[in-house]
Amino acid sequence: MEAGRQRQGRLWSNLKEVCDLLHIPAANSLANEELLFQHVQFKTGQRIHTIGQPFDTLYIVNSGFLKTVLIDEYGNEQVLSFPMKGDMLGVDGIHTRHYSSEAVALSDCDLILLPFKKLTMLGRIHPELENMMYGVMSRELVREQAMIGMLGALSAEARVARFLVALAERFAQMGYSSKLFNLRMTRHEIGSYLGLTLETVSRTLSAFNEIGMISVDQRTIGIKDPEALKTLRRLPPSRTRGRPASRSKGGSTVASGQLLAAL
Repeated sequence: MEAGRQRQGRLWSNLKEVCDLLHIPAANSLANEELLFQHVQFKTGQRIHTIGQPFDTLYIVNSGFLKTVLIDEYGNEQVLSFPMKGDMLGVDGIHTRHYSSEAVALSDCDLILLPFKKLTMLGRIHPELENMMYGVMSRELVREQAMIGMLGALSAEARVARFLVALAERFAQMGYSSKLFNLRMTRHEIGSYLGLTLETVSRTLSAFNEIGMISVDQRTIGIKDPEALKTLRRLPPSRTRGRPASRSKGGSTVASGQLLAAL
């Protein structure tokens, strides 16, 4: 079956293509499945599903960037995740049959619709597919648990550093540059995701830029020292960041960035 087949003026993908996108193997028993799954495009700012909306569909990101959020009674948003290519949305609707979060497009997006009834039917015929889909859902849960653990254990600066590292790694997995990329989310949204204020995120990015770990040009981020970002625990006081490079006993120069990476 032709990849991304056009039918009735819309783009469709077969089951193997869906499995490839989710990074799960397509078992031999699925090779002859002729089911097609429809693509739907969303514009920047459009909502894919809202809180309380009846659940009937899982969504797989084929391209683009999104955010999922909780919204309290006063309209305040708490960002839960930033789904991108290969991620699955809507899992939180399975339990109550209503979505418990809202998904919003941060860029123009192409999503593949996976009707839950169709997935359940396929699972009865192909148990291995059902197990792999559970694996995808578990993968999302593990990612969320890792974020919760990070929020409780790391300083504000380390949270921002790990976020940039994780984002760079995701871009690399999608075949994009891990050294230079655009942030699709605002600093306010990053802060909401990391449990930080907008001011803290902006100040931390500026500090990273100042000491040479990254470059910042509005929403464009250049990763200059990924190892330092990975190992960062806390930034030194601002008054010490501008000090000239120090000299070791052997006469070699130790750059301030190297000192920071050793913290």
